[in-house]
Amino acid sequence: MDQKARIRLSGINPAELDAICDKIKQIAEKTGVSRSGPVPLPTKRLIVPCRKSPDGEGTATWDRWEMRVHKRLMDIDADERALRQLMRIQVPQDVSIEIVLEN
Repeated sequence: MDQKARIRLSGINPAELDAICDKIKQIAEKTGVSRSGPVPLPTKRLIVPCRKSPDGEGTATWDRWEMRVHKRLMDIDADERALRQLMRIQVPQDVSIEIVLEN
């Protein structure tokens, strides 16, 4: 029974996520482990409407602020060399990475 490492990436900049996915692909090819992904998961949209007028007077005009959270999912075989190189990847501050070992 092989162990797999499930990698969940999330962040607000999709270009940074794709760059990290490319680094993970290179590590998998270099160490010779099998991988699947990256699978793009649904984007979560966080919308905050707020009034433009601070005092409540005037017309009811609204600003709508939006933040999009992009997610990617990858699976690779849990090889010791591959995982050690995975831990050395420089991850930007606004990108969240979660690695879970599964059977």
